[in-house]
Amino acid sequence: MSRVILRCNLRGLVRIVGAAAVVSIAIGSAGRADSPDAALIQKGEYLARAGDCIACHTNPGDKLFAGGRPMPTPFGTIYSTNVTPDPQTGIGAWSADDFYSLMHRGRSPDGGLIYPVMPFGSYTKVTRQDCDAIFAYLRSVPPVHQPNRENQLRFPYDNRALILGWRTLFFDEGEYKPDPGKSAEWNRGAYLVQGLGHCTMCHSPINALGGTSESRAFEGGLIPMQEWYAPSLTSNKEAGLGDWSLQDISELLRTGVSRRGAVYGPMAEVVYDSLQYLTDADTRAMAIYLKSLGEGSPPGVAGANVPPAVGSLLMALGKTVYDAHCATCHGAAGEGMPPAYPPLAGNQSIQMSSAVNPIRMVLNGGLPPATSGNPRPYGMPPFAQILSDDEVAAVVTYIRSSWGNLGEPVSAAQANALRSAPLD
Repeated sequence: MSRVILRCNLRGLVRIVGAAAVVSIAIGSAGRADSPDAALIQKGEYLARAGDCIACHTNPGDKLFAGGRPMPTPFGTIYSTNVTPDPQTGIGAWSADDFYSLMHRGRSPDGGLIYPVMPFGSYTKVTRQDCDAIFAYLRSVPPVHQPNRENQLRFPYDNRALILGWRTLFFDEGEYKPDPGKSAEWNRGAYLVQGLGHCTMCHSPINALGGTSESRAFEGGLIPMQEWYAPSLTSNKEAGLGDWSLQDISELLRTGVSRRGAVYGPMAEVVYDSLQYLTDADTRAMAIYLKSLGEGSPPGVAGANVPPAVGSLLMALGKTVYDAHCATCHGAAGEGMPPAYPPLAGNQSIQMSSAVNPIRMVLNGGLPPATSGNPRPYGMPPFAQILSDDEVAAVVTYIRSSWGNLGEPVSAAQANALRSAPLD
C-alpha cells in the first residue's frame, strides 16, 4: 500500500519489466585493469547500468545479454535481441557506427527499421561518446551464440513499414542539448532521465498507436500489459515530487526507500538493476531535474471524499479490515513507520485518480528492492487469498478517504479485474 512513484522502461511498445520479484544477475567489471580500453569499458558498463540494458536483453536464468526475453505488448510479443559480441547471432560483426545508428536513429546495420520497443526515441539523446563507451562494454562481455527469436506480432503490426508512420508522429532524432539557463546538475539530470533512463516510456500516457506526444511527457499513465500505473511526474497531485526534498528523491532512486515512501512493482526492478549503481552525484542530478518537473504545479490531490451514501457501510467495513490487517504496520491513523512502513495519510500515490497501484498492493503485496543502501527491505504480504473483492474495495476506499485523504471510492469490480493482473 506504499508509494509507487517512478517507472521508467516501457517494455512492449513500452518497456515491460518484472514486478516486485527481481532477478539477481550480476554484471561483473569488464576489461583488464592494464588494458588501454579498461577505462572506456568501465564507463560503458556504468552507462549500460544507467540505461538498464540488462532488464530487456537478459532473459531471467539465461546468459548475460543473450536476449530472448519475451516482452508482451498490445500488438503481440516482441523478443529482445542478443547484444553479446557473438559474430553470427549478436553484435560481434557490428561497428561503432552501426551501434550508434541503432541508438541514435533506430535503424539496424542494414538500414532496417527497429520496433520502438527498443527505446531509441530516448536513446537518440545519448551522446556519441557515451554510445561508443556502451558499445565497448558490450563487446567485452562473453559472447553467446544464441539466435534471436522471431517476434510474434499480429497483422498488420508485423509489417515493419508501418514504423515509418510511427516515427513521423513520435520520433525526433537528436542528441540532448543542454539548457544554458539551467545548472550543470539540472542538465546532467535531464540527460539521464530523458535519455539513458528513458523514463518517459512509462511515465507518459501511451495512445492506441503505442506512442506519446512530447507535449504530454511525464504526465503519467497505465503501463500496458502489466497493469501498474506510473504516476505523473509533472503534477503534485500524483507523484508530488515538487514537494519532496532532494534527499528524499535521491534516497528513493538509490535505495528504493525514503521517509516519504518506497518503490514496488516494476520500479523495484529498475532500482535493483540500474539506479542503485549510479553515483550519488548522478542520483542527486536526477533528483534536481525530477523535482523541477513538479515544482509550481497545484498542491494537493485529485479526487473527492467518499459520498455519504457510499460511506456508511463501505467505510465501516474498510475500517474493520484495516484495523485487522494494516494498522499494525501502517498505524491506526495511517502515520506509518518510515522508512520500513511508509505512511498512508497524505500519501499522493494512495489518492491518485487511478486506484490501480493501491489495489494491486493489497492483492499481491510487494517487496522493495534489496539494495546496498537497504539490504534487508521490509515487504508487504499479499491479501488476495484472504480478502474478498468487497473487502479489498472497502479497505482501499477507507485508506484513500481517511485521515484527510481525498481519493475516490473503489468498487468490487475494480478489485476483481486486477486479481488476474500479471505478477511479472
